[in-house]
Amino acid sequence: MNFGNFFGTKRKNSIMSDFQDLEHLDGVALSVTSAKLYNPPRDDLVLFYFRDSANFASVYTQSTILSENIKWNKNINSKKIRALLINTKNANAFTGKNGYQGLKEIADELSEQLTVKKKNDDEKTEKIKPKEILFGCTGTIGEEFPTSKIKNSIPDLIEKIKYTQNKYIWTKAALGIMTTDLVPKLAMEECKIGNTTVKIYGIAKGSGMIHPNMATTLGYIFTDAKISSKVLKKLLKRNIDSTFNAISCDGDTSTNDMVSAFATGAANNTIVNNIKDERVKEFEKSFHSILLNLAKRVIADGEGASKFITINIKNAKKEEEAKKIAFSIANSNLVKTAFAGEDPNWGRIIMAIGKSNVVINLNKININIGPYRIVEKGEVSDSYNEEEVKEFMKNEKIDLSIELNMGSKEFTAYTMDLTKKYIEINADYRS
Repeated sequence: MNFGNFFGTKRKNSIMSDFQDLEHLDGVALSVTSAKLYNPPRDDLVLFYFRDSANFASVYTQSTILSENIKWNKNINSKKIRALLINTKNANAFTGKNGYQGLKEIADELSEQLTVKKKNDDEKTEKIKPKEILFGCTGTIGEEFPTSKIKNSIPDLIEKIKYTQNKYIWTKAALGIMTTDLVPKLAMEECKIGNTTVKIYGIAKGSGMIHPNMATTLGYIFTDAKISSKVLKKLLKRNIDSTFNAISCDGDTSTNDMVSAFATGAANNTIVNNIKDERVKEFEKSFHSILLNLAKRVIADGEGASKFITINIKNAKKEEEAKKIAFSIANSNLVKTAFAGEDPNWGRIIMAIGKSNVVINLNKININIGPYRIVEKGEVSDSYNEEEVKEFMKNEKIDLSIELNMGSKEFTAYTMDLTKKYIEINADYRS
């Protein structure tokens, strides 16, 4: 079941690494198997099957080099999705025509076998089409896509489909999409749409090559709510910036980034067709919570991370300026290594603010590391005690607050420190 990595992590008891008891969610079926993409074999192929179809929405990487599965997904015009198939070990990026053709062959085979299963299970002759299947791929870029191994695993995948889920099955799925991750990433919420209770579940993977540019990593959200694809798209678009687009591990944007949401409608609430519907408010709050929860878990499990760092930029003129400063700090190797070394070298933070190219008034800036005021109105605070701050920086979770005092806008970014372990992981990634 590939629990080895999960139980092996030194942070398995930390709050950020805990995962919730996801149970059954109507309208979603799961299946996990090994296509023997790894040696030794482990679960590496995960199928989500929507028995009665699902409305969906996706956001994708803004990298100019796209993986073949992102190209495939962007070409889907279907209003409903029947299945999501995710493989790990291979990114199917920079694989050209053969990579795309491989997805077509897999989609043809999977749609044919799912059609047979639907006929046997539901006594319906409804045909499932290849273009009703989404793909997620993650792993090494530029290696030949293992089409045959995945195709040959489809019968086993179909046989293992579970219509009823539990914590074990959801965890198995979250483990099955991991690459360098140390822990599975799962989250759940319940809320109401009108008088109907609905569930929202989510899984994600991501540990390195994480930087915001539309989606950042692989994230999949599932709900039994009856919500139109149009509303899902708007919800995803306006909640992605403060969640998955607010995290950075190393400043590198993947070719495969995607976050997708699926609504099965099995809760049977009166359908939500308008984003201005009052019933959306409670759902959106829970939806945002799931996205942020998963995004934070990605950072907490960042490659080699020993610190979870929250960067709050406050009182900026524009939100975009606050965001630029936040990521200038989050992506500074000098800042990240200082945090790794538990060194309150606040000069590096000042450097990172300056290189953001945002016009600021230095005489107005306040900087806090945790509860400790470091800079007051552009000068070292009279209360600053380096030994106190040094002791505070031993904590696993550190908040950094920068008050620009130039306006009312703000932005919060999340990042990790940069340790020797990060270098080891990425230097040995393919060995």
